[in-house]
Formats: sequence, C-alpha cells, structure tokens
Amino acid sequence: MKTSSYAEARQIFREHKGLLRTAQAIDLGIPSATLYAMRDAGVIVQESRGLYRLDGVELTTHPDLVQVCQRVPKAVVCLISALDFHDLTTQIPHRIAIALPRGARKPKLDYPRVQVVHMAEPAYEAGIETHDADGFAIRVYSAEKTIADCIKFRRRLGTEIVQEALRLYLSRPSIHLDALLRFAQINRVEGLLRRYLEVLV
Repeated sequence: MKTSSYAEARQIFREHKGLLRTAQAIDLGIPSATLYAMRDAGVIVQESRGLYRLDGVELTTHPDLVQVCQRVPKAVVCLISALDFHDLTTQIPHRIAIALPRGARKPKLDYPRVQVVHMAEPAYEAGIETHDADGFAIRVYSAEKTIADCIKFRRRLGTEIVQEALRLYLSRPSIHLDALLRFAQINRVEGLLRRYLEVLV
C-alpha cells in the first residue's frame, strides 16, 4: 500500500532503523516521488546513490561498513578492512575491501569507495560472521579466514601486513589454530601458513 505522507514514510524509515535502499523504500510503500521530495526537503539524507538515511538518525558503529553492506547485500568485508575490524592491523584502510562470489557484478558506489575481490566457492562462503552495528547486520570474515585470505592475496597486500596480522593474532589469549589451518587449506595456502608460523612461533 503506497503512501505519500511524510509522517507515514518517516515511520517506515524508523521501523527500519532509519536507513533504506531505494528499492526497499518503494517495496515498503514509499513512492519514488515521495522519497525524492523528502530528500529535497531535508527529511532524509542521501548517503550514497540509492541509500537514504532519516535525518537525525546517526550511524555511530562502523558507518562505512553499514552503508556498503546495505547497498551490496552479498558483500562480505575482507582483507585489510576485515583485519581493521578485528584489530589485527595498524594500517588504515582507504577503501572498504569486500568479497563477492565469482561472476557477481562489481557494484557502482560513489561513496564509500570499495575494493572488490571475487572468490570462488567454497572460499567465498567459508568463515562468514554476522555482526551487529547499530541494529544493522555486517557480514565480515572471521579473524582466521581473514588471515588465510591475506596470505592468499599477499602479493597485493604485502607480506609485512600478513606478518603483522599473524603476530597480533598469535599474541591473543585465545586463538584457534585449527580454524586457521582449515581456512588456509580452503585457500590452498596451508604450506605458506605453516612457514609463517614456524618463523613467528
């Protein structure tokens, strides 16, 4: 049922934590004309193409990751962005690194900037964790899967980043070497991981 009322549309936004994609908003009964009129009136803020936030609602926990995961439902945060999420790097990511299944189209996002890595099965599906950020779901690879991915893409990232991530991981009071080895097997880098561990342990 469509509504052209700002008040009703505002309520729909509130029921969805203040953030909606264009297609979602239309499916929920907000006509595109009302959506654009609300944007022009400052009732909603266009975060990026096709993503709107109700004015006054602030995303405080990982706002860039929330935006990307809302815009690209199949995205899984990976590589340096996932290392940063898990506090396994001192690097500051300049783009949000996301994994998509092989063959998926690269999303067109003006902001935040993204780096897309296409992965084949089962590497894409393995190790996905879902975390809550201001009520929104963010899909991120586990710390162990992220390290295995960074070893696989070490030429792109640099071995220093991989070594730092492993050092930080191994310094934690609770680690899961069995999971680390399992993901390294999936990525076909188990031998490399073992060599890194021999040096660091």
